[in-house]
This record gives sequence, structure tokens and C-alpha cells, in this order.
Amino acid sequence: MSQLPKCPKCSSEYTYEDGEMFICPECANEWVIAPAETSDEESVVRDAFGNELKAGDSITVIKDLKIKGSSSVVKVGSKIRIIRLVSGDHNIDCKIDGIGAMQLKSEFVKKA
Repeated sequence: MSQLPKCPKCSSEYTYEDGEMFICPECANEWVIAPAETSDEESVVRDAFGNELKAGDSITVIKDLKIKGSSSVVKVGSKIRIIRLVSGDHNIDCKIDGIGAMQLKSEFVKKA
């Protein structure tokens, strides 16, 4: 069994874990579990050819991408300006002319 930390407010040792929080039953104090240290390696977003992408870069689509729920397609060679990097499965947030706001996976683009 892992050792749970004492309450930082009243130093009670009867704390318990609830989801992503620690809770003290004696003083009703709640605090967030310290997140695991993330390395810089995880936060680096790379395109299909291994180039590092940064917020504000321009990219080009390297494969036709069908848009779910629509008959539209993002064609090969479509240039997208001013991207934003986000965390998650689709790690690029952008606006595509004629289509609108979209999220893309970095494996289907190259840095322009």
C-alpha cells in the first residue's frame, strides 16, 4: 500500500484519495495530487518528417483528409497558416480556408 501524505492544513494522517484529489475527513480540506513530472520530450510536436512544430508555424497537408460528418475533404498540398499546438490525440488546432476550425494530427502535415 502506498503512503498517503498528511493533510497540509491539520496534519491528520487519515487522508484518502478521491480521483485526482486528496481529502482530509477531519477538516474537510481538499488538495490536488501533485502531477507527475512531464519531460520536455513529451511536449515536443513533430511533423511527418520529424521537424519540430511551434505555435504560429505554417504547415502543408501531405494526405487527403476526409472530414467526419461532412462530404468535404482537405486536399493534399493545402497550406495552413498560424497553427496552435494543443495536447491530446489531435495536437494541432488551426483554421482552414473554406472549411473552418479544425484539429489535425501532426503525422499528416509537414512544416512549410
